[in-house]
Amino acid sequence: MALAVTSSSSPSTGISGSGFPFSSSSSELKAPQVCSFRLSDRLDVLSRAVKLSQRRCSVKPVNAEPKTNASIVPIATTIAAAEAVEKVEPEDYERLAKELENASPLEIIDRALEKFGNDIAIAFRVFSLDTGRLNPETYQFFDTVEKQYGIRIEYMFPDAVEVQALVRSKGLFSFYEDGHQECCRVRKVRPLRRALKGLRAWITGQRKDQSPGTRSEIPVVQVDPVFEGMDGGIGSLVKWNPVANVEGQDIWNFLRAMNVPVNSLHSQGYVSIGCEPCTRPVLPGQHEREGRWWWEDAKAKECGLHKGNIKEGNTAQLNGNGNGALHANGTETVPDIFNSQNLVTLTRPGIENLARLENRKESWIVVLYAPWCPFCQAMEASYVELAEKLAGTGVKVGKFRADGDQKEYAKQELQLGSFPTILFFPKGSSRPIKYPSEKRDVDSLMSFVTALR
Repeated sequence: MALAVTSSSSPSTGISGSGFPFSSSSSELKAPQVCSFRLSDRLDVLSRAVKLSQRRCSVKPVNAEPKTNASIVPIATTIAAAEAVEKVEPEDYERLAKELENASPLEIIDRALEKFGNDIAIAFRVFSLDTGRLNPETYQFFDTVEKQYGIRIEYMFPDAVEVQALVRSKGLFSFYEDGHQECCRVRKVRPLRRALKGLRAWITGQRKDQSPGTRSEIPVVQVDPVFEGMDGGIGSLVKWNPVANVEGQDIWNFLRAMNVPVNSLHSQGYVSIGCEPCTRPVLPGQHEREGRWWWEDAKAKECGLHKGNIKEGNTAQLNGNGNGALHANGTETVPDIFNSQNLVTLTRPGIENLARLENRKESWIVVLYAPWCPFCQAMEASYVELAEKLAGTGVKVGKFRADGDQKEYAKQELQLGSFPTILFFPKGSSRPIKYPSEKRDVDSLMSFVTALR
C-alpha cells in the first residue's frame, strides 16, 4: 500500500490510519507506551503497508481499462491479483461490526488485512483524489509524505472533458449558487468510483464525532452502500472505518507522538480540509465540519464519497424540506430549542408583520433556525443568555423556525442562507440587517446589537 490523501476529510486523520489510542484487548505491553498504544505495533503496520504496496506493484492487473500510457495509470485503477483471485466468503458485516465495536483501530485493520490482503486500499494511504482545486499547502503536504515514507502517491484525477464541460456551462464557482454536489460528483466521486472498481475493500478515516448529522452511526465495518468493487453489483465492496470510535483529540495525540506529517493548514485554524474554494478555518466553538461548504445547510456536509451515511428516512429532515422533527436515527422527535421566558416565538404571520413594519417602536433580533440543526443547537446557550441580557432594554429577542414549509419564504424574504441566520430589525427602519459573523458567542452577538441600536 502506498500513502494517499483524499480531500474528503482531514488529511491528518487518514495519514495515521494505521492505529490510534483506543481500547486494547492485550493485557501485556512489551514495548514502550505512548498514549496507551504500542509503538512496535504501529511501526510494524507501517512496514507491512509499504511491503503490501510493493507487492501490489509486482502483480499482474486483469480486466483493467486499456492503457494509453502505462506510466500514468494509477495502480488503484487496476485489479491487484495473482494468477487467480479466490472469492471472499460471504460475511455478515453487521455481526462483525458489533464484534469489533470495542476493538482498537490496529485490531480492526489487522482483521481487514487478514480478510482482503492485496484487494484492500486505505483512503489516505493508497491514493489521493486530486480535484485540481486543492490548497498549495495540501500539495506541499503530499510531497512531505512521499519523502518521509519513501513512497509515491497514486493520484486520481477527474476526467478533463467533464471538468471542461462543467466550467464552460456554469463557470468556475457555480457551487456557490446551486450547491456543491455537481462539482464534487465530477471532481471527486467519479474518480473515486474508478479507483474502487479495482478493489474488494477500502479503509476510510471517518469518525463518529466528525459530523453529528451524518457520521454519528457509522460502524467499524460495513458493506459499502454507494460504490462497487471488482466483482460488481451491490455488496461487492466492503468499507472499513477503523477510527470510527476514536475521538479527534486522541488522533492528534497519536500524530504528535509518532511525528506523523500533517497539513500546515491545521495550524491556521483548518480542521476538516477539502478543496480551497469550499474550505475555511473554523472559529472557537464551531464544529470541525462547519468549515466545509459553509454557505449551505447542515445537509450538505458530505460531498458524496460517504453519501451512504445519509439514510433515506432522513432525507426530508436533512434537506430542510420536511418539518425537521426527527433525530438522525429517524425515531424520536427533536425537542424545540431556544426556550426562554425572555424569548418570543414568532409564527409566520408574526414574522411577516415584523418585516412589514416601517416604524417599529422597538428593535428586534431574531434567529431563523431548525431544531435539528447541530449548529443551531451549538449556539442555543449563547442566544438564551443574550435574551437575558437584553431583557428590559427595549430590544426584543425572538426566534422563527424556518425549516420545512417555511424555508422558501425565509430564503426569499428573510435572507436565509443556512441555519442559523440571525437578523436585526432596527427601531424605525424597514429593512432587517443580517448578522455577518460566524462568531455566535454572547459577547459578539451583544456587540452586534449594541452597534445597531
